Parts: sequence; structure tokens; C-alpha cells
Amino acid sequence: MPETYEPPRLTLPVGERDHSEGPLDAPVVLVEYGDYQCPYCGAAYPVVKRLQKELGSTLRFVFRNFPITNAHPQAEWAAETAEAAAAEGKFWEVHDYLYENQRFLGDAEHFARYEAKLKLDVAKIAREVAQHAFSSRIEEDFLSGVRSGVNGTPTFFINGSRYDGPPEVQPMLEALTPGRGADRRKSRS
Repeated sequence: MPETYEPPRLTLPVGERDHSEGPLDAPVVLVEYGDYQCPYCGAAYPVVKRLQKELGSTLRFVFRNFPITNAHPQAEWAAETAEAAAAEGKFWEVHDYLYENQRFLGDAEHFARYEAKLKLDVAKIAREVAQHAFSSRIEEDFLSGVRSGVNGTPTFFINGSRYDGPPEVQPMLEALTPGRGADRRKSRS
């Protein structure tokens, strides 16, 4: 009998500690382990936005930090900036802005102007980032990723199982909605 492949599973279940968008009771949960400086994560960012738009209230999206600092020297700074903004209730605004402005990572002044626009306490965020106030949170995300089989970014999990396909709209949409992709192909023939 041939062996069947079982993808790795999340070791840290999605819960209250996570940054998430979408209904808590959504039937589909998409978790991303991401790095704000990773160009592949930057390319996957609009894919996730499209999936969220297409699936609406049937999808809950969760983001966890996985900064690969040996390859991306600004990744830790960016993750800490997002976590500091989260403490003021603006995680998703800063998360999106970091991905949309990857070329400016490391330019603290650029991001400080945006933080001021959001009416965040810019001095407090700078202080918290400099003091690594959220490093334990980021490390918890990172270690949960390692234990779950994450070895690069972006890595996605769908309902707790690692998604090993390409981070592209159509393959991910089909993985997120089994049967729906096949139905679309049939209706086009």
C-alpha cells in the first residue's frame, strides 16, 4: 500500500493571541508565517488580499511573525514595529503598510510619518522597538513556526495543515475551497 503524504500541522493552535482578520467562526482559517522584508512574502501579500476579498466572511486570516534575520536585516525591526502598533490597536494598518512599502524598510522616518498619520504614539513605538519590548512575542511566533515545519517564508497553513502549493491565487483558492475550483472548471467547459 503506498504511503500518503500528511503535511505538517500547526503546533500552536490559532487563538486569542493571534492577529486575525475575518470572523472567529469562519469555516476556513489561513495562517501565514511571514517576514516583512522577504520579497516572496511581498509578492504573496496581494494574493492574500485577493483571497480575503473572494472568500469574504468564510475566511479568517492570521499572521504570525517569522523574521529570517540572517537574510533580512530589517525583518526584526519591521516585526517589532507591527507589534508595537498592535499594542495601540493598529496592527493591520501597519502590517499592510510595511508590505506595501518594503523598499523603505530601515527608513524609520518614513514609517514614523505614517505612524503619526495613524495618530500612534511615534516616540513610544520607537522606544518599544529600540528596547525590543515585543521580542518575546515575535520569538513565540517564530518558534511555533519552526515546530510546525516552517523553514522559509511565506509558509501558509489551511485549517491547521501546511499548504505546500504555490502562493498564487488560483491554487490557493482551490486549496481553501475544495470542490469550488473543480466546479468552476466544469462550468467553463
